[in-house]
Amino acid sequence: MRTKIYSAVLSLLLLASCQNSLDLYPLAQPSAEKWYSNETEIQLALNDLYRLEWWQWDEDNTSVNYLSDDGFYRQALTPIKAGTVTSQWDFSTNFWRNGYKAIARANRAIVALNSTETKSKVSQAKLDVYLAEARFHRAAQYAKLVDKFGDVVYSDGVVSIEDAYTIGRTDKKTVITKIYEDFDFAIANLPDAYAATAIKRVTKGVALALKARFALYQQDFTTAAAAAKACIDLNQYTLHPDYGTLFLQSTKNSKEVVFSIPRSLEQKITLGPTSDKITRNSGGFAATNPTWDLFCSYLCTDGKTIDKSPLYDPRNPFKNRDPRCTATIVEFGQPHLGFIYDPHPNAVQVLRLSSNSMVTNNDNRVNAQFASFNGLVWKKGIDDSWLLNGRLIEPEQIIIRYADVLLMYAEAKIELNQIDESVLSAMNAVRARAYKVAASATTLYPVITETNQAELRKLLRIERRMEFANEGLRYMDIVRWKIAGKVLNRPIYGMLDPIDLKAKVVDKGLWFFAGTPTIDEDGTPDFSAMAATGLIKNLVPTAWTDRQYLWPVPTAEIQINPNMKQNAGY
Repeated sequence: MRTKIYSAVLSLLLLASCQNSLDLYPLAQPSAEKWYSNETEIQLALNDLYRLEWWQWDEDNTSVNYLSDDGFYRQALTPIKAGTVTSQWDFSTNFWRNGYKAIARANRAIVALNSTETKSKVSQAKLDVYLAEARFHRAAQYAKLVDKFGDVVYSDGVVSIEDAYTIGRTDKKTVITKIYEDFDFAIANLPDAYAATAIKRVTKGVALALKARFALYQQDFTTAAAAAKACIDLNQYTLHPDYGTLFLQSTKNSKEVVFSIPRSLEQKITLGPTSDKITRNSGGFAATNPTWDLFCSYLCTDGKTIDKSPLYDPRNPFKNRDPRCTATIVEFGQPHLGFIYDPHPNAVQVLRLSSNSMVTNNDNRVNAQFASFNGLVWKKGIDDSWLLNGRLIEPEQIIIRYADVLLMYAEAKIELNQIDESVLSAMNAVRARAYKVAASATTLYPVITETNQAELRKLLRIERRMEFANEGLRYMDIVRWKIAGKVLNRPIYGMLDPIDLKAKVVDKGLWFFAGTPTIDEDGTPDFSAMAATGLIKNLVPTAWTDRQYLWPVPTAEIQINPNMKQNAGY
């Protein structure tokens, strides 16, 4: 077992060869002994820290990997949602392995940049910037590992073969201190911005934003608030004017994006294939869908939840909803990917827009049993360009954006009970953008005026869910809020099968929803009363277990190292 080279601890020793070349971040394969002999080689070596695999989302936005209650894949469950996570779960193993591969590269760079030979060839001012970049990446990778695993193996240098087989996990508190030190060095030495023509590299704002995220996840609200405020005060970022277009692959270099990893069709660095999110009429499978939980979380245009608003109509549930609802989920009866989308069981034919003709509606379960099980399909970021190039697409992989910085600042201040106008301004800026109006246009969107801590916390959590749906952030939100045991311990609901749906719902005039769920203190819908009527279907029950608040150390690490201790419950 000691020869298993895929061990993440051993990856602290190894610098794997480069796999793909992307012009925006060109990689290099020089001999390790010759690295860092000049600035070009330094930059090329640092480019390797921008690989997409080092920055994977918790939910990958394309297929079956739904960890949170925002999406699902038919009646399949990930181990997180089934409560069956083990130390051999491939997703967590890859998460651990990739984190340590990136850390290995960062450590090697840091050691080399601090060497006498490199210092003799590059000015100290430039070395500080390069060191800041490397230390940022090391901090960001350790932050992700701590978020998922708690205590982790920590090294800030190149590990010997002997140590690799014996090094144990370092207490999380010690690692947090080291992470903050790296982030702070990066903040002090990275530029506010690079020239417009330069390769997009990390900046001071990126370091501040990811420090704020890590601090928030660790419930260090004072640090989170300060870092987020400092990022805001840089005045480098603004909200994109149109929420709906922000996520399209045609949108590049938005001032809202604080940090992203580019993709390129030309260089074959893509997101895809994307068939699981494309509707069946358009040649896809529509197998990955938004949950009703997410759909019912969107507020009405009066700023109230659907169980409290007189504007909500369960027969027409897309009407009078926060605009992010229809920007994220395809509204019934509206154009989408060349067709009118309509899952109504009586809509056995549907309009094809290109020919203005009626065709068989394969997004209807009467015609296609594997059409969306709950009638909902994703819209966010999806447009007709997804049907081109073999359904391979090149949107930026957004790691963090300015809306998150604003809402992190607001959340940290709410948790500190330091609620002032700056908190409301941050939240209202995000909400007003959804309505495509200025925050000062207070008659054109539901302005947040609440100052009670508990009520404002609820609004903040709903705002985050509406704003960041399907961006890979929801899982860590429900984990850090300690509500995973509630939201992932109940069924995923959908429509009745077609015959029953017609007889019990449609023919009774109850389409689309046969009731209205209540919304709890965390902004989470409760469908239990609706389920009791027998008018909705339990597609599959989820079964979270609290041991999963921390992920298990991969089996391979335990097997080769007697000092590597496992997290409790695994």
